[in-house]
Amino acid sequence: MGTLNMLGLAKRIGARFLLTSTSEVYGDPLEHPQKETYWGHVNPIGVRSCYDEGKRTAETLTMDYHRGDGVEVRIARIFNTYGPRMCLDDGRVVSNFVSQAIRKQPMTVYGDGKQTRSFQYVSDLVDGLVALMESEHIGPFNLGNPGEFTMLELAEVVKETIDSSATIEFKENTADDPHKRKPDISKAKDLLNWEPKISLREGLPLMVNDFRNRILNEDEGKGNK
Repeated sequence: MGTLNMLGLAKRIGARFLLTSTSEVYGDPLEHPQKETYWGHVNPIGVRSCYDEGKRTAETLTMDYHRGDGVEVRIARIFNTYGPRMCLDDGRVVSNFVSQAIRKQPMTVYGDGKQTRSFQYVSDLVDGLVALMESEHIGPFNLGNPGEFTMLELAEVVKETIDSSATIEFKENTADDPHKRKPDISKAKDLLNWEPKISLREGLPLMVNDFRNRILNEDEGKGNK
């Protein structure tokens, strides 16, 4: 509904509209890495489908307003992104691991930890979104870092960065959790002259410093009550 409202506004005032879509439109992909031409493999009635299908519908609406009403649109499919100032407990895997390791809690891994994700640092994403909005290309464009990590490998990088004694706790996996996630960014490289510059090992410490400061302040606040 938010997308529909904003498309209506863009139509009325002649604005260029950016839809920040998601790699989740690919569902649990049968193609690896995922190209923009891949239509996806989504369970329309699964527990995650409200998000997957919501974003797919948002892309449909965006293209309908473009074709039917001439609205200038841009579509970015964003893959996992991390960085400072994220919510400490937003449930995303990087925030979870970092918060847990700083608080000396076990890092929670769902399933066997062999599912993969690709993590891009926030400044790379911002550069990509700006390049997309300043270009004449509609998209969709995959914006993500092709560096692929299993959850266990991510946990190891977090351990190296924060606390080598950090432990892992395995829990039952969530339903319809995608097994693999890795963007093919050839299209963004070719048409937007964009690719991510910051590796996980470079970006993670910047996020950790911010999280550490906020968690320590939080703990001090609790001590004062």
